[in-house]
Amino acid sequence: MLAKPLKADSSSIVVSEVLRQHSELVAFLWAQRDTLLNEDPPDVKVAEEIRGRVEVNLDGLRLAGADAWPFVVEQYRNFPEKGELFAYSWLAIEQRDQRRISEALELGRAAEDDARGLIGALAWHDPRAIAPSVRDWIVAPDSFRRFVGVSACIAHDVDPRQMLVRLIQDPDAKVRGQAARLAGKVKRSDLARDLQAALDDDHQTVRFHAGWALAELGAGTLATEALRNVVEGAGPDAQMALRTLVRSGDDAALRGWMGGLMKSHLTAPIAVRGIGMLGDRSALSWLIERMREPIVSAAAGAAFVELFPEARNEKGLFSTDPADAGPEFTEYFEARLVNLPIADKVVAWARNTGILGD
Repeated sequence: MLAKPLKADSSSIVVSEVLRQHSELVAFLWAQRDTLLNEDPPDVKVAEEIRGRVEVNLDGLRLAGADAWPFVVEQYRNFPEKGELFAYSWLAIEQRDQRRISEALELGRAAEDDARGLIGALAWHDPRAIAPSVRDWIVAPDSFRRFVGVSACIAHDVDPRQMLVRLIQDPDAKVRGQAARLAGKVKRSDLARDLQAALDDDHQTVRFHAGWALAELGAGTLATEALRNVVEGAGPDAQMALRTLVRSGDDAALRGWMGGLMKSHLTAPIAVRGIGMLGDRSALSWLIERMREPIVSAAAGAAFVELFPEARNEKGLFSTDPADAGPEFTEYFEARLVNLPIADKVVAWARNTGILGD
């Protein structure tokens, strides 16, 4: 249970307001940064600028010590989202408060986003500060704690050595997936056979991370086949699987295979998105034509921004109102929230900047 927030007396109104602002800004700015890093494509430059602002406000909480807790607790009660969980978890770890850390774990367990705020706080801290907890979590009977522990290892490129063998074979699919991902990240080539076995896992996410890890280990054909299967399944990991293939595959063969993906409504958006990953700026005219097709328009817009990041903040090139792209877009997207490129505006921008001829 969360402790009740304390009431500030009249003599501490100013201090209380400063602490409240620090707490709110930590939550807001970290959540904003996390969202930017998870956009397609991510806005890394702005996210890095925000990082400094997060750190300034964390210093405010750090200096306040235990006095910051009433504000952190209150804001989580009022708005239990990822940024607020980050602030709660970060302060608990900063103060090495085991009771609060346990509370943060339970709050993370209840979250619907795989505890992004909790894992973000673990990633933000120095690995030495979280090492004792992580060592306990990766061997815990509780699968959620094992998941959090492996996720912390991923964030800091820490190899749990022999324990990683057991984690790849964990009873919990989320733990297995993260363990496979960690094996690739820390280049555990001795686990190649375990990763190959994971390609037949019942869970698609485990298969994806195993294929990704094998690609990181240079497994060639085996990894390519597994990752292509993930892309063709058009599941939540399809785009990341395609990016891995682009990074490690034969360009000509990849383009031919992507052409086949265009023949299915299910995989066509993934193929269009892949054009941006290939880095071929000469494909702009083709992408603009795809922007006029509702089914692949959002993917074409994301590919465009990846190829031309200078256009990201140009006004008028994108709209969250499908009607701006045409009546067929309104019918196709209905009430869905989407940020669509406006093809005619993109053409005008490209001509004004000399990227496209008249």
